[in-house]
Amino acid sequence: MPSSLPIALTIAGSDSGGGAGIQADLKTFHAFGAFGTSVLTAITAQNTRGVFAVHPVPLDVVQAQIRAVAEDLPPAAFKTGMLATAELVRTVAAAIREFGLPSFVLDPVMVATSGDRLLDEDAVDGVRGTLLPLARLVTPNLDEAAILTGKPVRTPAEMHAAAQDLIEMGAGAALIKGGHLEGDEVLDLFYDGTHWREWRREKLQTRNTHGTGCTLSAAVTAGLAEGRQLVVAVQQALGYVNRAMRAAPGLGSGHGPLNHLVES
Repeated sequence: MPSSLPIALTIAGSDSGGGAGIQADLKTFHAFGAFGTSVLTAITAQNTRGVFAVHPVPLDVVQAQIRAVAEDLPPAAFKTGMLATAELVRTVAAAIREFGLPSFVLDPVMVATSGDRLLDEDAVDGVRGTLLPLARLVTPNLDEAAILTGKPVRTPAEMHAAAQDLIEMGAGAALIKGGHLEGDEVLDLFYDGTHWREWRREKLQTRNTHGTGCTLSAAVTAGLAEGRQLVVAVQQALGYVNRAMRAAPGLGSGHGPLNHLVES
């Protein structure tokens, strides 16, 4: 009998500390009731204090992983996270087109919470030119939005301009994450080329922010895999991340991980 369990796929790097990357994505998929599959793009030596080593996975192995999942466990939605190099960006984009993978959530991972770079500078053009036009949703923070658009993004007005630019660059929709805005309020801004949506909440004073971007994009992906409308999946994902931050277990001595066991 056909399974009723939705399948979600993450194409991303591994975080040995368990708070971000593939590990956070799979925990989030499980929390939302989706069956998680994964394609590993890079191995990192990482904990709450920082990233100490990065080893990209060979391109043919990345291709083989995508083929293995697509041909036997086709996802209803998928996301990308850390892609590390320009060659990996091109390889993943080609595979997305080859297998017609649906409902793509692009998390343009460029810099870790610790400040360590996770995407080579020469790979940014590939993200803009080959991945962004394939994305149903792109989820940059302020710094990532600035890199993608080539313009400063530090205010709500600049967030609106960046969202419009990302749509014009080919994305189906954009969610600009405003966790780094000045002040005591967080603004998350959604735009799909027609409709705007804003979510505002009090900024949490916490060190436990490791993996927030990965977790958010994975939660949206899981929602899409389950058939939810995009804006509904985004709203539920934002609520989940906020609860996971509030319930963070306080592990490690740096930027601690979230609690992925909270209610989705």
